[in-house]
Amino acid sequence: MLLFLISTTALAIGVRILVNPISNVFQKYLTQRQAHPLFIVTSTYGILSIGCLLYLLPDTPQNLPLSFWYNSIIFNALGVAGNYFLVKSLHQGDLSVLGPINAYKALVSLLFGLFLLGEIPNLWGVGGILLIIAGSYFVISQPSTQGFSLVIFKQKDVQYRFFALFFSAIDALYLKKIIIATSADLAFVSWCLGGFLFSFIAFLYTQKNASFRPHFRILKKYKWYFLALGLSSGLMQLSTNYAFEGIQVSYALALFQISALVSVLFGVQFFEEKQLWRKLAGASVMVVGAVLIILFK
Repeated sequence: MLLFLISTTALAIGVRILVNPISNVFQKYLTQRQAHPLFIVTSTYGILSIGCLLYLLPDTPQNLPLSFWYNSIIFNALGVAGNYFLVKSLHQGDLSVLGPINAYKALVSLLFGLFLLGEIPNLWGVGGILLIIAGSYFVISQPSTQGFSLVIFKQKDVQYRFFALFFSAIDALYLKKIIIATSADLAFVSWCLGGFLFSFIAFLYTQKNASFRPHFRILKKYKWYFLALGLSSGLMQLSTNYAFEGIQVSYALALFQISALVSVLFGVQFFEEKQLWRKLAGASVMVVGAVLIILFK
């Protein structure tokens, strides 16, 4: 365990846990200022793509394997879809609820990872993941309905969040394939450039009969928030890549859910969301599950 805690993988996981909720705060803030979700996604990728182009100019990679290209296409298509639904969900829902719901991503990646990567978790890993999911019960259940109710899954924000986690859980597996074939750095470049291409095409298609001026006015007015979102999202993705280098995808995604505690606190602090202690209790159970994964991985 000590070796794990002082490893690059542990550092990457720690950075990811802290930065992801910060990125969500900026996303929610911008949607509350009438920024279009797809424009937010495209701008984020665009800001990071500028830096990636500067990174590639001195030494452009040569003879990349064919697997890199087709895995990148699938990875970026799923990634853009996941980011779009994530921003949509944050626009309509509470950060303190939608952050912990992301715990289910670990289960989705576990199931698909069996087939796409051949990753088989041990019993402690499965137990940790199940605890994380159980903790989410307290976060998304509503006291007014006397506990958990399926009614909550009819809410648009929750539906969007599940779409987002489904796409991003599968896209994480293709990200791992790219990292295995190349490196964490090249996978990050693929995420930035490919994500910008796919999201820009989608944005042009959805806005083909509308003026772009309102979007650029918002970009100009809140430019520092867009820049902060780009930097925090980039750091989040880069730390994700390095985490995937050293640990199974389902385990890494489960450990990332410790950020649920941060999401709950941010939701209350910045957006005046309610039921702090109930949500913290559920998020704490999720952290116990993450500890099991760390101890017995």
